[in-house]
Amino acid sequence: MAFESLTDKLSSIFKKMRGQARLTEQNMDSMLKEIRIALLEADVNYKVVKEFTNNIKEKAIGQEVLLKLNPSQMLVKIVHEELVTLLGSTDSELHYQNNKPTIIMLVGLQGSGKTTTAGKLAFLMKNKLHKKVLLAAGDVYRPAAIDQLDQIAKQVGVDIVNMGSNVSPVVIAKKAKEKAYNDHYDVLIIDTAGRLQIDEPLMKELNNIKNEVEPDEILLLVDAMSGQDAVNVATTFNAQLTLTGAVMSKLDGDARGGAALSIKHMTGVPIKFSGVGEKLTDLDIFYPDRMADRILGMGDVMTLVEKAQQELDEKEMKKAANKMAKGKFDLEDMISQMKQIQKLGSLGGLMKLIPGMPKVTPEQTEAAEKQMKLFETIVNSMTIEERRNPDILKYSRKNRIARGSGTNLTQINSMLKKYEQMKEAMKQMESYRKSGRMPPGGFPGMGGFR
Repeated sequence: MAFESLTDKLSSIFKKMRGQARLTEQNMDSMLKEIRIALLEADVNYKVVKEFTNNIKEKAIGQEVLLKLNPSQMLVKIVHEELVTLLGSTDSELHYQNNKPTIIMLVGLQGSGKTTTAGKLAFLMKNKLHKKVLLAAGDVYRPAAIDQLDQIAKQVGVDIVNMGSNVSPVVIAKKAKEKAYNDHYDVLIIDTAGRLQIDEPLMKELNNIKNEVEPDEILLLVDAMSGQDAVNVATTFNAQLTLTGAVMSKLDGDARGGAALSIKHMTGVPIKFSGVGEKLTDLDIFYPDRMADRILGMGDVMTLVEKAQQELDEKEMKKAANKMAKGKFDLEDMISQMKQIQKLGSLGGLMKLIPGMPKVTPEQTEAAEKQMKLFETIVNSMTIEERRNPDILKYSRKNRIARGSGTNLTQINSMLKKYEQMKEAMKQMESYRKSGRMPPGGFPGMGGFR
């Protein structure tokens, strides 16, 4: 995940700071130097780093942090506020039109993933924001892009204006706007052509489309992996088109995060959406305050709650809660809960959203996910009676299940042990839910699946 290295370094800096009885100008300067190095190593623009650390120092002195007995929390608060400002504050919101279509023009270099991102935007706006969405295939120079967007539109379940590759992109955009108005769509997303590099014909064409349809939003797709090149691309596109926002892709990768922390300050263009994977569902609305929380290792409970509301089966969860309340939790329930967890994404990604949870390595995440699949295979090899009454699983039954699932007795016993741990964790969570108290040290572990 982007920012992971930066998060580790900042956490280490603040941990050392908490060990100081008081904060002096000397140890604050030392701390700011470490923050400066951490940000530069994360590929944040040096001008941004300089202003960021100067602002922290000015605020700390202005709020008399040096005179406080426990200054570390105040400094973390100041750093958090500065990160939110750096990431765009409230500028990240997309503003939808009332009583007429909101027109979004998606621009970027060739190969940046515009067509897929157009589909991701359509999916998010249709399924999460409940908008009536129309797509327009405006990249006439790549027939494959038109076919791809056509397939994506069918997959998402939205309409598309596809006039082929022999029509001017300006004409396509104009026809799409007419259809969006006439058929009362909430949102029109226009996919445009890109180039391997920025050139005059590309910018002229994009300006012609802009002048014809007068889009409400011009969003630039930039790759988080491209570092400061993303800032340079944004600067050039913004000078020509006056961008309203950016879509930052690959924030789930191992990018250092510098582009995300530099782009708003250097160009004035806020990030409005973030790509976090390859699937059509892997696009999130960008919230600067939530991203600042993650960068500082504070988790992101709001995103976790939203994921749960969107992905989890409410009936299944109520059924599980009722069974827990009656003290019943069998192997079928365990598999059901595992499937619910898997709907939310990778275990490693989920753990990062929960404050206070330990860091999970990619190897641990992969091992946990393999373990879940293995347990499902074992349970599927059982009879209904065995799934619902695990206490009857003696040696002969375990042997039969091992043969049927291609496993061994050790793996079956390990699965049953995890089941008992998960059963106990679910009991604890239910009791904490009823009492309204948080368990000491955070939530119980996910039944040992980490």
